[in-house]
Amino acid sequence: MNPLYDQMQQQGQQNNLLQRFQQFKQSFHGDPRQQVQQLLNSGKVSQEQYNKAVQMAQQFQQILDFK
Repeated sequence: MNPLYDQMQQQGQQNNLLQRFQQFKQSFHGDPRQQVQQLLNSGKVSQEQYNKAVQMAQQFQQILDFK
């Protein structure tokens, strides 16, 4: 395999993920915590799924360095 090609492909995937996140962020309206809490209260999301989502959000927060 070509390491330069691999690096370019990986960077392209990261850029695509960032673009998708930006699109999601622009289209999202309301309080995210409130909406997730409503999903939890309605039973559409289990406590385990909620905990996993919180954990992933904290990881993203660290990666994106939002505080």
